Amino acid sequence: MMQRAVWRTSRRALEIGRRPLVMGILNVTPDSFSDGGRFVAPGQQLTSSQTLELAVDAALKMQANGADLIDIGGESTRPYSDPVDADIEIERVVPVIERLADRLAIPISVDTSKATVANAAIQAGAEIVNDVSGLEGDPEMPAVVVESLAGVCVMHMQGNPQTMQDDPSYGDVVEEIERYLLARRQACLDLGIEPERICLDPGIGFGKTHDHNLTLLRATSRFASLGSPILIGHSRKGFIRKVLDRNERCTKDDYNPMAGTLAVSMAVAAAGAHVIRVHDVAETVQALDLFEASGGLEVSFNDRTI
Repeated sequence: MMQRAVWRTSRRALEIGRRPLVMGILNVTPDSFSDGGRFVAPGQQLTSSQTLELAVDAALKMQANGADLIDIGGESTRPYSDPVDADIEIERVVPVIERLADRLAIPISVDTSKATVANAAIQAGAEIVNDVSGLEGDPEMPAVVVESLAGVCVMHMQGNPQTMQDDPSYGDVVEEIERYLLARRQACLDLGIEPERICLDPGIGFGKTHDHNLTLLRATSRFASLGSPILIGHSRKGFIRKVLDRNERCTKDDYNPMAGTLAVSMAVAAAGAHVIRVHDVAETVQALDLFEASGGLEVSFNDRTI
C-alpha cells in the first residue's frame, strides 16, 4: 500500500515533496572527522558561553539557509574515535538545544546512541533521535523513543566506531543492509513506534569500504522503497576523496569535498532519498532548488515488512 512521504517527530509532520529534506549537521565535539573543534576545540581559549553562542549562531544560520531540520551531536563517531561519557555528551548538547528550542522553527534531532543523552535532549526540546547503533547500543533507548513519541532514525553500522573500519566485509552489502534495516524497522513497529516516525539509514562510511559506500549509494532507490523515509549521510566522507584521487585531473590542491558532496546529494535525490544529512546547508539547498525547479522527483514509499 502506498503511503505519502512523511516523517513524524514528537511535534510535527515533515512532508517530503519533490526533493529531499536537508538535515544540517551541528557537531559540538572536538574530534568529529570533518568539523570537529569548530565550536569546542582542545586548548581553545574560549569560554563555554562563547562556544555556546558560536554553535547557536551556526544553527540559526543553517535555518536561514534553508535547512529542514538540524542534527546536534556531542560525541564523534568517526573511525577509531574514543567514546565519551554520557555526562560529557549531555554537557555539550543540552545547552545548545535549550537555547535553540524556542528560536528555531524547524525540528532538532539529537545524534546519540545513549538513552540518558537522548532523554535529556528531548526534555530540552529535541524531537528526533538519530541513533547510529540502530537502537541496539543501549537497552534503554527504545523506551525513551516510545515514551517521548520522538521521531527516530535507525542506522546500520558493522561493529562500532573503534572497530568498524578494521576489515569491513559482506557477502552482498546491499542485500545484507536491506535485511538489517527491514528487521530494525519491524523491531520498531513491534515496540509500538508508528511507521511514520521511523527513518532508516544504510550508514555510509560506518563499517564499509569505499567500494561498499559507492555500491550502497547506487542502491538508494532500492532502500527508498523499504517502507520508511531513507536518510543518506555522505557529507565530506572519505570515499569522495578516494574517487577523486583516481582522477588525474584532481590534485591535492584541487580537492573540494563540498563539490563531491553536492554531486552525491543530487544523485541520491534523483534516486528517491528522503533526507540528506550535510555540513554545507546553503550550497545543498541551492542545488536542490534547481533540482526541484528542473522537475525533481515525487517520492513516496511502500509499506514493506520482512
